[in-house]
Amino acid sequence: MNVDIKNIQRFIVVGDRVLIKPESEESRTASGLYLPPGVTEKEKIQSGYVIKVGPGYATAAPPEDEPWKSTEEKVKYIPLQAREGDLAIFLRKEAYEIEFDKEKYLIVPHSAILLLIRNEDLFE
Repeated sequence: MNVDIKNIQRFIVVGDRVLIKPESEESRTASGLYLPPGVTEKEKIQSGYVIKVGPGYATAAPPEDEPWKSTEEKVKYIPLQAREGDLAIFLRKEAYEIEFDKEKYLIVPHSAILLLIRNEDLFE
């Protein structure tokens, strides 16, 4: 997984979305036949590594008990399960593909992620 972290830091993932770097697609079958480009894009599920995670699901601000106090409305979020570095298996049809610095990335809603595989040793 070669990702230029400096450029990726400029991305701000919004809401309940996750930025995923798809795993390299296998262009050859087990029997040795080469597949044309686009065949693997028709698969229903795909996997990739989570690069960035949005803040989560926005929640409503609680009602103020003391209306005379100055109110600073701070948006609160319910965090997502996905973390940076997780391997995500997700529904391909829900993903939006973008290209940045000649690399393909996918923006996937958290609800389209079916399974996360986390390597705890990676962060320690």
